[in-house]
Amino acid sequence: MGLIAAEHMGPLLYALELCALSMDQAGRSEDAVYYRSLARQLAEAGGTPPDADGGSDPTP
Repeated sequence: MGLIAAEHMGPLLYALELCALSMDQAGRSEDAVYYRSLARQLAEAGGTPPDADGGSDPTP
């Protein structure tokens, strides 16, 4: 994961949870499940080790 992505992962996950809470309060539980699922996938992807070639960052 790139440095910028790592720096913003926490706030992104927090924002997605706020969206999910808002959906729950509005009675839109299916939408809340979607936002939580998206956050879970992002969190899991953030823990993925770099590729064998040293990373996926295209900068030299």
